[in-house]
Amino acid sequence: MKTNVKKMIITALLIAFSIIIPAIFGPFLRVYIPPFSATLASHVPLFVAMFLGPFEALIVGLGSALGFLFAFPDPIIAARAATHMAVGYVGARLVLKNFGYAAVMSITAPIHGLLEALVVYGMTKNLFVAFVVVGVGTVLHHIADSLITAPLIATLSRVLKIDLKSIGEKSKKLVA
Repeated sequence: MKTNVKKMIITALLIAFSIIIPAIFGPFLRVYIPPFSATLASHVPLFVAMFLGPFEALIVGLGSALGFLFAFPDPIIAARAATHMAVGYVGARLVLKNFGYAAVMSITAPIHGLLEALVVYGMTKNLFVAFVVVGVGTVLHHIADSLITAPLIATLSRVLKIDLKSIGEKSKKLVA
């Protein structure tokens, strides 16, 4: 198996950002209506990782869960962040099937909201809080972070002289 060092380095940086964003920016860029919280830009590393491949998206999703676990002592928030692994994996699989950015974000938004709502419902048994506050709130947060990520992906591709999608396509052989 060939090791793609560039992909490993980018993934490691995205994991670091997934941990740093909630820890550093959480107090400044967070909306908190327990058990819902939204830290602006916290999904950005995950959304970029979707263009690297399914494994990379899973690992960055795990980094996101760890970041929220370190940043907030609330187990519900960390459990919600753990759903980022599934959202990232699904998004990366869509990228591999040549879905465009808008389609990937549109398809993963309701999945993201539903998964986080199910986590909250399982822990609180409060239907309204789980599906309205957390589910709808997560979809809105997903959309906001999608809008932040789009120009970032374009900039990273241009400045680093990499095509994130082509890096992700190289991992087709690993997941097929």
